[in-house]
Amino acid sequence: MLAVCSLCAAQAKPKIYKLAAPDGKLVVTVSVDDVIRWSVEDEGRTVLAPSQIAMQIGENETWGLDPRVRRALTAKVDDTIPAPLYKKAEVEDEYSSLTLQFQGDYAVEFRAYDDAAAYRFVSTRKGDYTVKNEVAEFAFDGDNDVYCSYVRGNKNKSIEQQYYNSFENSYEIEPMSKMGANRLMFLPVLVDLGDRKVCITESDLMSYPGMYLYNPDGSTALKGNYAPVPDEIKQGGHNMLQGEVQTRKPYIAEVSGARSFPWRICIVAHDDAELLDNDMVFRLSHPNVIGDTSWIKPGKVAWEWWNDWGLFGVDFKPGVNNRTYEYYIDFAARNGIEYVILDEGWSVNKKADLMQVIPEIDIKHLVDYGKERGVGIVLWGGYWAVDRDMENVFKYYSDLGVKGFKIDFMDRDDQKMVDFYERAAATAAKYNLMCDFHGAYKPCGLSRKYPNVVNYEGVNGLEQMKWSDKSLDQVTYDVTIPFIRMVAGPMDYTQGAMSNSQKAGYRASNSEPQSQGTRCRQLAMYVIFEAPFNMLCDSPTNYEREPECTQFIAEIPTVWDQTVALDGKVGQYAVLARRAGDDWYVGGMTDWNARETEVDLSFLPDGDYRMTIIKDGVNADKIARDFAIESDNVDNTKKIKIRMARGGGFAMKLARVK
Repeated sequence: MLAVCSLCAAQAKPKIYKLAAPDGKLVVTVSVDDVIRWSVEDEGRTVLAPSQIAMQIGENETWGLDPRVRRALTAKVDDTIPAPLYKKAEVEDEYSSLTLQFQGDYAVEFRAYDDAAAYRFVSTRKGDYTVKNEVAEFAFDGDNDVYCSYVRGNKNKSIEQQYYNSFENSYEIEPMSKMGANRLMFLPVLVDLGDRKVCITESDLMSYPGMYLYNPDGSTALKGNYAPVPDEIKQGGHNMLQGEVQTRKPYIAEVSGARSFPWRICIVAHDDAELLDNDMVFRLSHPNVIGDTSWIKPGKVAWEWWNDWGLFGVDFKPGVNNRTYEYYIDFAARNGIEYVILDEGWSVNKKADLMQVIPEIDIKHLVDYGKERGVGIVLWGGYWAVDRDMENVFKYYSDLGVKGFKIDFMDRDDQKMVDFYERAAATAAKYNLMCDFHGAYKPCGLSRKYPNVVNYEGVNGLEQMKWSDKSLDQVTYDVTIPFIRMVAGPMDYTQGAMSNSQKAGYRASNSEPQSQGTRCRQLAMYVIFEAPFNMLCDSPTNYEREPECTQFIAEIPTVWDQTVALDGKVGQYAVLARRAGDDWYVGGMTDWNARETEVDLSFLPDGDYRMTIIKDGVNADKIARDFAIESDNVDNTKKIKIRMARGGGFAMKLARVK
């Protein structure tokens, strides 16, 4: 771990700068004295106490130590950003900005939005230099509770060991002072102020390590922590597909020339539901660099790994072979599902060479078989295998007609790994390939810069149900992540289980996995969870026995024209509406408490709609797969009451009547 540099110098008199959001309610205050501190007030209420920011350059220089302001520049922006592959067609981007240029060759840019504040360092330096450490502090007035997702196994690992992780864990709710000095949490992190919540995350992460937060001194402040640059990396880990860092350099980034650094973001929510539809990471990310996006076709994916290639009632042995994938392709074609994925197993094991294909698989045949039926093929690849021969692999399989790659087991977010993400995205775009990152850190805006990046894992998703015991409360997690993890961007949770169980009946199984909670909860996830590239995790055999649910999943869009947050409380329930074209979908989920919710349809434009609701059946409290379907004609004057069973949910389609 790198020690934070000692910052102690004197300046005659503090300089204070104020920056108000467009509506005037949120105000950023920047104090320039011996160090730089920023704070945030919302309607006069302190939501971020004075917090230090600095960046140590090399061994003997610190931006933010004894700073001298040369110039202060302000601006107001009111713009609209096109968002063709997002949860809405366009994003409003209105803010006030303050850029402080300091003596030397750096500046700090601050922005105030109506619902958030952010800052970043900007360098005008020429030549090569290193960043030894960055001070990013988030201080609070009280010992507030924090919703934090720690690195798994953190209590038994050093800080150095925690830099190697899959960015998957459930949430703990702990007061800041009780967190422990050596426990890293990955972003986003949610701080509960009682009457407001503050969500901390980052955006525009490019060639720089991702930020963890921790509390090293038991104070009421969270502080940034960053993996140093790897020096020696050894091939190893899962099937020789990971890069295991053996030694690290004594700094966190190697930099060349002028550049900006990642945005540090504080999102302020008066109501929990506001977090269900927040655009700050998208707003602050780098604009599209690939131009035309018409070739990028998000959609649903028939997936075999979760159900363990679990076909039955067939006259062949299912597994990683052509017959099995032909069956998955036929299933996808019958139901209008856009893709089939070949997950781990199609390439020769432990070779980390994607040009070596097992004899049971003929990629060209499967691509052609799918093309004849309107189904695209996506290939899984481990990080080491992709990185060692990226250009050749992407070109070869693109020429065969493959549509994308699911890249797995990165399990780090140091600078070299962050560089890999961008290199993979850029190379894939060159060959018209989509990317779905697994074993991945949270999204930080790369999907806007490279829209062919259509999903990220970085979520403790449904795969956990294959091996976790009853101590894992996935139901509560499901109604927590929309308010925290999903703020960062899309998440490949891999929902769609047709075998469902209430808490007492749940059991882990590799070959016949099931979900916690009801069937309708799984359907609701296709509305609530943002995922342009969205898996159907269960077996085609199981889906074929459930035609109503399968039809709903197959028809639902994966990118949207509009998103409206309707209601929700972190860890309790969430209700969200999304529009594609003239049609709307509404999804709702609850925790282990049954509840009745009222969906006010006043968000609908004027007109008539045919409403279809798939909701928990009267016996779903006991038999989780029980559901009922109701239909009616409605308009925007209606209020619909829906009962959700414990661990339950509902999914609603509102089709505009032409």
